[in-house]
Amino acid sequence: MQKIDKELDARGLVCPLPILRTKQSLAEMTSGQILKIVATDPGATIDFQVFAEQTGNDLLSMSETDEEFVFFLKKK
Repeated sequence: MQKIDKELDARGLVCPLPILRTKQSLAEMTSGQILKIVATDPGATIDFQVFAEQTGNDLLSMSETDEEFVFFLKKK
């Protein structure tokens, strides 16, 4: 289990809010820190993959449980 530096609850938010909140959270973090995001928007899986590619942040993992999506992003 990896150390989580910050957690973002994006449940109930729809695109583009989960990504916008993620950007805000990452802005407050330092390089190498881990952000855990929990979202319910099915589009979030694609959004976070694209976001990671575009921003250079590392999408460590993503999983789905009970209609919730969990992402772990490592700040570049």
